[in-house]
Amino acid sequence: MQFAVNILVLASIYALIASGYVLIYRVSRVLNLAHGELMMFGAYLLVTTAAGLSSSPVVAILLALAMSLMVGGLVYLFLMRRMTGEMALAAVLTTVALGILLRGLILMFWSASPQHPRDTLGWENPVLMLPGDARISLFAALLVASTILVYAGLFAFLRFSRWGMRMRAAGQNPLLAAQRGINLHAVFALAWALSTFTGAIAGMLIALDSGLDSTMVMIGLKAFPAALVGGLDSLLGALIGALIIAAAEVGVIKYVDPLLADVIPFAVLVVMLVIRPWGLFGTREELDRV
Repeated sequence: MQFAVNILVLASIYALIASGYVLIYRVSRVLNLAHGELMMFGAYLLVTTAAGLSSSPVVAILLALAMSLMVGGLVYLFLMRRMTGEMALAAVLTTVALGILLRGLILMFWSASPQHPRDTLGWENPVLMLPGDARISLFAALLVASTILVYAGLFAFLRFSRWGMRMRAAGQNPLLAAQRGINLHAVFALAWALSTFTGAIAGMLIALDSGLDSTMVMIGLKAFPAALVGGLDSLLGALIGALIIAAAEVGVIKYVDPLLADVIPFAVLVVMLVIRPWGLFGTREELDRV
């Protein structure tokens, strides 16, 4: 039972982060390789708001989430917007440069020392007992619940809301969408904002559960194979891909060697690229355009 719980928690982390990769690629066909850094930046924003608002933990979290949402929109407006119409490789390299810049800023303002926003907020992280003698921490359980809520919200938003339909239209045929009066820049900015927002939720919950340091970016990088295995234009695929990657990683840790934990997600990715390069639920025509 504990084995299944570990897979569920890790899959929730990867799925929540992978949703950000999928949102941006699905709408703008850009591989955001700075997503892990943006996730980590959101967690560090919580460190700052927690220090300033330690007596109001909920306000501190809401303020950090709002700031993360704004950061995502500003990244598009002041940086990625200039990549519109350029080669796809130029946009990808821009995100790589953005990630390096964010890592430098984090080290400059917060240092490389581990941070513990949960202690600053005065919260405990009790262990919850589950059937079969399995255990899960409170914030790990909240992470699983948050993943379910985020995906339900994203599915509903993309299917039923006006802006969600605009995002789908822009992803399917940007030229036709623009001719029908859809503001593509507003749609792309919204995709970046939502992507950073979902990543920040993951980063903040991980920080509240186990602490925070500059190595968190590795978690964001390991979530990238989950998005690719599932299919970069499919939220459902991100869920399935996250479950596959998490099961493989937890299985290797338990039955083979824990030192291979950082390797196995990319090994699974290589196998998938050989067998089905567009992912389990991805659209072949879309990936061929990258």
